[in-house]
Amino acid sequence: MKFGPVTPDEAIGGITVHAIRMGSMVLKKGTVIGAAEVAALKQAGVNEVVVACLENGDVSEDEAAGSIAQAVAGDGVSAEHAFTGRSNLFAAHAGILVVDRNAVDRINRVDEAITFATLAAFKPVVAGEMIATVKIIPFGVEATLRDAAVEAAKTGRMRVAPFTIRKVGIVSTMLPGLAPKVIDKTLKVTAERLAPAGATIVGERRVAHDKNALALAIEELSALGAELILVFGASAIADRRDVIPAAIEQIGGKVEHFGMPVDPGNLMLLGRAKGIPVLGAPGCARSPKENGFDWILMRMLAGLEVTRADVTGMGVGGLLMEIVTRPQPRVPIETSEARNVAAVILAAGRSTRMGGPNKLLAELNGKPLVRIVAEQALSSKASFVIVVTGHQAPEVTAALKGLDVTLVSNPQFADGLAKSVKAGIAAVPASADGAVVCLGDMPLIDAHLIDRLIDAFAPDRGSLITVPVAGGRRGNPVLWSRRFFPELMALDGDIGARHLIAQHAEAVAEVKVEGKSAFLDIDTPEMLADARRAKVRSPS
Repeated sequence: MKFGPVTPDEAIGGITVHAIRMGSMVLKKGTVIGAAEVAALKQAGVNEVVVACLENGDVSEDEAAGSIAQAVAGDGVSAEHAFTGRSNLFAAHAGILVVDRNAVDRINRVDEAITFATLAAFKPVVAGEMIATVKIIPFGVEATLRDAAVEAAKTGRMRVAPFTIRKVGIVSTMLPGLAPKVIDKTLKVTAERLAPAGATIVGERRVAHDKNALALAIEELSALGAELILVFGASAIADRRDVIPAAIEQIGGKVEHFGMPVDPGNLMLLGRAKGIPVLGAPGCARSPKENGFDWILMRMLAGLEVTRADVTGMGVGGLLMEIVTRPQPRVPIETSEARNVAAVILAAGRSTRMGGPNKLLAELNGKPLVRIVAEQALSSKASFVIVVTGHQAPEVTAALKGLDVTLVSNPQFADGLAKSVKAGIAAVPASADGAVVCLGDMPLIDAHLIDRLIDAFAPDRGSLITVPVAGGRRGNPVLWSRRFFPELMALDGDIGARHLIAQHAEAVAEVKVEGKSAFLDIDTPEMLADARRAKVRSPS
């Protein structure tokens, strides 16, 4: 292929390399020069144009891209008509993308003019999703290079393996202390995982964490027609002799592989019993976040064999996320039982439901509510107390007179709770391991409860969020490890951080409480009257 500047007359049959604009005359990049274009160039006073001209033995960029794309498209893959040297490939149906990496490399090593890019191998895809693209960089290539790329493509066509497994059985083993709501949530998350593959849960069993009970449950689900069985253990699989692998072997099954170099997802078990695959799920599979369980599950739903070599080859790229319950180099975790925790009191709200007066200034036992909360925080193990003000800041400040608190202003208090949380967290000293966020309208929260939250806060043991709980209901205040400060600083609107607690369930430690202390916030005159009837503990 010739390439370079020529006169308009010499450009006949050439392809414009750059867009040409001269007055009202415009020729787009890639335009094939004919007699009309030559006349337009001369009329506009253009004496030289850079073109690419194909020679004998060359093929155009579109012809080359289209040929290679057609050659590499296997079952479940369609290639679009090439344009500007590019041909995109799409999934014809939902399934798992199967790519031969060696074939992709062979295509790309034919010549620098030819490029082929795909989505990650074994990625779940939906019908119509773009999965790959062939791009020819120059305006044409030698036909011999095109032919070499086509041959390379034929050695490993990409395909989309359709989802074939539709019936899934689930067994959950139980131990004392495992709440039924955890199992319910796991089933919901799993059903959502299965839905894109068109699979459903055909049977569910909850049995004791015992190999005999589990073995019987696996047999029952197999008899129901389950094509794949998932086992969620109440306790993580620790060894090939543990409950889940022992149950599989008890009914004549086989453990094919235990463990995987994907984190989260290390404690994955692959087995087979009664002729069907059985997956021992790692604990992270209870979360909707992507983890190693997804990588294995989706392949199996497409009927793809997952070998030991497949699993052990997942290490590169296998670190999917930073695990919040584990120490991070950038956030040192002390191993001492003593915790440096700040208290943040939110006292910037407008009290709109109170019908006029600022509820934080309402008195209980002769003291404003906000002062009661501040005194309790000061009497607790919290090392530093911050009060975020906004609405009627001077009056709130006066109510706190004489107390050793740090006042932080939130001028955007009308925008909602999130702004106050962010203002308070931003003021937490760098030396603090975390912060307990208190509401200024909850006077029944006492120093004892705050201390219990701080005592339960154990980053070195994975307890990074501590919350009071009564009757299965979570209340306030909530203690947050510094690990979550970036997420708290990203909050917006008039919502708190409850969704973060659900999102990081593995990091939550619950502190059981009794009575209304963790739930009674003073939003209305009726609630104030209720609080006045309750006993408020004085700080000691």
